[in-house]
Amino acid sequence: MDEIEQAPPGVDITVPSPARIYDYILGGTANYKVDREAAERVRQAMPDMVDTAWANRGFLQRSVRWLAENGIRQFIDVGAGLPTGNNTHDAVQAVAPDARILYADFDPLVEMHAKTLLKDVPGTACITADFRDPDALLGHEETRAMIDFTEPAALLLVTVTHFISDEDDPWGLIQEYMGRLAPGSYLALSAVTSDRQIEGAIDDLKKVFARSSSGGAYPRPRAEIERFFTGLEIVPPYEGAPAEICYLGEWGAEDPEAADSEGSRWGYCAVARKSA
Repeated sequence: MDEIEQAPPGVDITVPSPARIYDYILGGTANYKVDREAAERVRQAMPDMVDTAWANRGFLQRSVRWLAENGIRQFIDVGAGLPTGNNTHDAVQAVAPDARILYADFDPLVEMHAKTLLKDVPGTACITADFRDPDALLGHEETRAMIDFTEPAALLLVTVTHFISDEDDPWGLIQEYMGRLAPGSYLALSAVTSDRQIEGAIDDLKKVFARSSSGGAYPRPRAEIERFFTGLEIVPPYEGAPAEICYLGEWGAEDPEAADSEGSRWGYCAVARKSA
């Protein structure tokens, strides 16, 4: 039986999926030949892709732990993907066992995978939803059951916005989501950047994802990534740092200089608070 015959109903494995590509890069097994081939094309354009993926993973884990340590008890993880381990709930519930984590992804295989992964994990749920439809994602019955919108929450957009075109206005979408969350809520976001990268590499990266289920990739310069945090108070990424976005590996790092690798510089990130 080939992979197509083995694929779960409703999952198209003839088209590469960003979630499954990410899973492959991190060493997971929830991926198919089409995803592995796409990932290897990404590697040609982005030789540091494994370093980048793990730098991004480190940002997620350190940022959500910091959020839990600072009193956040509910998390909305959009574009959650298919990670192999050390998930958001692992990092958060190690600090706050009573915390609630809602995962959302537009790839239906993520929800199928999560049913097994989260089966015996209290305070967690996963839905299939598209970030570009805030009403559907935030109005989903699982979201409403999991998240109390009168209390602060953390919106996690970790490597999501670079799959959203300018025409779909990711800046406006973030404003919409944060506008619906209570004062004291946070945004934790990372995004691939076009800064410092060879133009041909960016073009090749875009070509790979144009043939994926995301429909495209849109690495952006620093100024356009900073716009995602408009109206929010950015948290200094490490002791002594200014309150601004930084490279992936630097956020929360004990030694930011040592964490500042070539792979880390493929993306910017920040955590920012919605004031009262």
